[in-house]
Amino acid sequence: MITPAFDLSQDPGYLMLNIRVPYTRTSEFDIYIDGTDFKFYAKPYFLRLSLPGRIVEDGREKAKFDIDKGLFTLRVPKETAGEHFEGLQMLTSLLAPKGSRSAQPLVEDLSTGNAGDDEDEDEEEYDWQVEQEVYKESSEEELKALQKYGFGNQRSGVFVRLQEELSDVTDVKNPDGTTAAERRRARLEAEASAFSADHYLADLFEDDEIKGLLKFRPWWTKLSPSTEQEEEAAVSFTDDEKEQLRKFTNRSYLLDKASRYQVWLSLVDILLAHSYEVRSTEGEHNVESPWTIRKLSGTLCWLETYSSVQDVLVSFGRRVLCYPLYRHYAMVSAAVRDTAKILQSGKACVLKCLLDIHKVFRENDPAYILNDLYITDYCIWIQRPSTIAAQAKHAKPAPFLQMI
Repeated sequence: MITPAFDLSQDPGYLMLNIRVPYTRTSEFDIYIDGTDFKFYAKPYFLRLSLPGRIVEDGREKAKFDIDKGLFTLRVPKETAGEHFEGLQMLTSLLAPKGSRSAQPLVEDLSTGNAGDDEDEDEEEYDWQVEQEVYKESSEEELKALQKYGFGNQRSGVFVRLQEELSDVTDVKNPDGTTAAERRRARLEAEASAFSADHYLADLFEDDEIKGLLKFRPWWTKLSPSTEQEEEAAVSFTDDEKEQLRKFTNRSYLLDKASRYQVWLSLVDILLAHSYEVRSTEGEHNVESPWTIRKLSGTLCWLETYSSVQDVLVSFGRRVLCYPLYRHYAMVSAAVRDTAKILQSGKACVLKCLLDIHKVFRENDPAYILNDLYITDYCIWIQRPSTIAAQAKHAKPAPFLQMI
């Protein structure tokens, strides 16, 4: 568990708590208020405070979450209006020490019967007595030394405190201290050791099931508009997708020419992984879908930054032949054609695919963090650039296949 950065303030009637919880699920917050005991849990963050005064949960409390800042704000009424809470700036002293148990009797009378035993056991199933330390901000020098990754290589320091939680998301070790060149070498070594000649040959010669998958037609292959306006109109969004679009916060991205190029390359890489996953499951996502998408994408699995389309295609081809259930070159070629079709169909088609990935990751723990690092920004950014049509027109299937 990670102790989040937090601070407290007050007015005559309320206590205000600001808790910084970046890269967490916006829908999963647990709050417990009992007098001077306050508990907050949002995986992977946990905070327990012993307050200098009593607060109450009576319906007047208000909470909000700023997803862009990763800031959870809570306003809770004081039990005694006008009471002044001393020492709210003494953050260390507010942290409940390990082993402290408020509202627990030192001596329990076992002769009173077993009523409520099951309820007590349920309450104690989770150990709230977690060692806590006040969050320490990294210095400017330390932040400059960290490596960049994420959308447009604009993130750093995410893995410093979340490494334990993110170890199942990416294969790269110590992302903040590993250069892009080192990550690439490690990725190539991992792929070389993961390749199984027996698995590859089995899929090559016993390919009846793969032939069935190759006949599958994803929804984007059925689009056949002749103009850009018809392309946009041909793609429809579900109510859930529209609701998710409304939840995104509109923002601008300051990307230089090199960063824009890398963003496009990573987009191709992510769409390739998504295209393979859709075809391999025949459009019906399963419990392996989050793993498949992030495993086949060097961008998501190794925080890779590619330098050319050929690098993207070669990386994707290698990973298809090393990791998923179906390791056949024809599946690589089909995913390339599918991705070319998606790009040619316009930004609405690309956006719908990105929203599909966002939903797959959002419902999986801990893959949802990849949304914060990549997919959410892609969903917002892809709606802005007017050049996507020009970019997509160059994504012909033949050059893609020749390059791989």
